[in-house]
Amino acid sequence: MRVVLKRVYEPPASADGLRILVDRLWPRGLTKAAAHVDEWLRDIAPSNELRRWYHAQPAHWSSFRKKYLKELTEPSAESALRELYQLSRGKKRVTLLYASKNENHNNATVLKELLEGVRKPPTGTGPGAVPAMRKRQAAIRRR
Repeated sequence: MRVVLKRVYEPPASADGLRILVDRLWPRGLTKAAAHVDEWLRDIAPSNELRRWYHAQPAHWSSFRKKYLKELTEPSAESALRELYQLSRGKKRVTLLYASKNENHNNATVLKELLEGVRKPPTGTGPGAVPAMRKRQAAIRRR
């Protein structure tokens, strides 16, 4: 599976594959018909507090990323993350749509890394951490 990032304001292309909007708020000035969004996973987006904090301090990318990964372990976000994995399973191409003007540092880049198996949400360091990690790695290899 190939994961691509694209601003939701860019025109859709037939090569986009499954188009998933990963923002909490609907993009300003864009109709649902013009966006050509297949799925909208609002609960996978950063909380409003984290989004506002990062917007005010864009130089703190690594802190934002850590906080966002931690948020992805919360029940509603974890459920949305599972849905993202389910939606992308078996697809040749998935396009994650975002509205941010910062094309390199936004929540979609973190989600892309998760889908590609580069990063995983933190799971803790307790006795169940190693088996959980092995289970995730096996699931990634099966895709």
